[in-house]
Amino acid sequence: MAIVNATPDSFSDGGRFLAVDAAFSHALTCVEEGADIIDIGGESTRPGAADVTEAQEQDRVLPVIERLRRESEVLISVDTYRASTARLAIEAGAHIVNDVFGLQKDAEMAGVIAAARAGVCIMHTGRGRQKRADVIEDQFEFLNRSLEIAEDAGVARDAVVLDPGFGFAKDEDENVELMARFGELAAFGLPVLAGTSRKRFIGSLTGRDAAPERDIGTAATTAILRLSGASIFRVHNVIATRDALAIADAVLAKAPAKADA
Repeated sequence: MAIVNATPDSFSDGGRFLAVDAAFSHALTCVEEGADIIDIGGESTRPGAADVTEAQEQDRVLPVIERLRRESEVLISVDTYRASTARLAIEAGAHIVNDVFGLQKDAEMAGVIAAARAGVCIMHTGRGRQKRADVIEDQFEFLNRSLEIAEDAGVARDAVVLDPGFGFAKDEDENVELMARFGELAAFGLPVLAGTSRKRFIGSLTGRDAAPERDIGTAATTAILRLSGASIFRVHNVIATRDALAIADAVLAKAPAKADA
């Protein structure tokens, strides 16, 4: 899943792809490099980012989605927590809604997804809530609530992907522990997405202050998390990710099969 930020202030590439032509061109480049999904967002979710209105968000993402749907066969994801934006994005051609508040911010979001039979990426966040001390217990508490919301709205189980939300109100130790215990998320029985790309904790661990310098560290997390069961990787650098996955998948192919419990 390649990231296309149609925003002026995203932490890694804010402003580079704000114009429709630039965002569309970058999306096509990502597809050529091997991306299977393009995730288009119109509001930065970095800490301290400026708020945007629904209209501003929609003005940024809808033209890119419409053009990409016309001129490409790639799967399109819209990165939004607003039901109104999700509805319009799906009408414009998006296949997936990527909600960083796990369907718990906008009460209408799950219904929009269910009605459209769209895919959904349900992300865990620690923002605006009291977290449990144990990182995995907190994952299950939050994500089980999100899954209840999805089921009650009629979202198909096989349309759901989970995202543990690296970096979202998690400190360095919590992010590292989440990586170390990532395999425990398999208990959900659902595909899990990893979104570590260029995150601050990678910069802290590697000493790389500038976000674009964190691609090697990101590739390392990609290999680790693939070996721990991650299925989808939301990234800025597609080529580095594909290379890391090639190594990890070669190792997985040689790993002995696990005996049934």
